[in-house]
Amino acid sequence: MSEDIDTKGDQGAAGHNQPVWERWQKKRTFVRALEGTYGEVYKSLYAQPRVIPAAATEWKGGPAYYHKMAINPQNVEIAQSIECHVDCFGPKVSGQKHGHMNSAVFFILSGTGYDVHDGVRLDYQAGDASIVETACVHQHFNASNDAQMVVLVMKAKPLFLFMHMLFQKIVEYPSDTLPEGCEDYTPPSNL
Repeated sequence: MSEDIDTKGDQGAAGHNQPVWERWQKKRTFVRALEGTYGEVYKSLYAQPRVIPAAATEWKGGPAYYHKMAINPQNVEIAQSIECHVDCFGPKVSGQKHGHMNSAVFFILSGTGYDVHDGVRLDYQAGDASIVETACVHQHFNASNDAQMVVLVMKAKPLFLFMHMLFQKIVEYPSDTLPEGCEDYTPPSNL
């Protein structure tokens, strides 16, 4: 299955004055087949790693908004129904405006920011959790002029897609520019 992605938008084809992220353009595996006898499947699942080192996955995206996939069925066989990733927003940067069927929990690891959920602004800071409800059109914003914002995102997206709750649409792509003085922003190397 793949995400329902609007690659045209209101401003032309993907890549024309818009950032293009690999994860929005390629086919992805959301649920893997569990094949074999129970004993084989059981042993295989127990042999899977339970700790994913930060260095095992690379940052994607940029130059203003970065994403690191920690756990999903594409890279960890033991987790078939959940997805977990880290997003980093440079100063005064926003993520994509989008909507999807699955709910999501954002744990703010560092920085200050806010979300806009169906037109309502919701402010948060490091240590807070923000919940995106099902079918909400939302966007994430870093409120700081000079510091990054880092969030951990947890959701049951693979399970929702498996149940054919496929709706996902990008309304607006994320920021691709940084404020003056922050043009050399890079995500943290220790995550």
